[in-house]
Amino acid sequence: METTTIHFYEPEDEFGFLSNFFPAPLFIEGVSWPTAEHYYQAQKFNHPPVIEAVRFAESAKKAFRLSRLYGHLVREDWYEIRRDIMSRSVKEKFLQHNELKDKLLETGSWQLIEHTKKDPFWGDAGDGSGRNEMGKVLMELREQFRNESAQQV
Repeated sequence: METTTIHFYEPEDEFGFLSNFFPAPLFIEGVSWPTAEHYYQAQKFNHPPVIEAVRFAESAKKAFRLSRLYGHLVREDWYEIRRDIMSRSVKEKFLQHNELKDKLLETGSWQLIEHTKKDPFWGDAGDGSGRNEMGKVLMELREQFRNESAQQV
């Protein structure tokens, strides 16, 4: 069986809905977030003013840049919890937007790769040497959704 690979990164591209920067507002614990990226970046901090600044950033890119600006305030446990935070962010995005969940499921068993030179942890580092944790989170979630659907049948 042939495996197809999907590369994604920019939210406006064909598979851009897989990106955290894709405009899909979330509602988590009574708080609204413009994108999954806004939520993810804000969770780096325990300082309410910084969290709110990130939440109200004009765009996902600006939320990302703000988190870099406040890098000296990042919570100490961030590297231990960041993957769990990303998983929650992504799961909520797809649970709250059924059309995106359906599109994720339509990717079948294709390998999902965040293709960027900018990030060797979440992406593939542009040359396949990166960890592709974002792609892995998405594929794990897709499998979870698939299993839940099978149990409902």
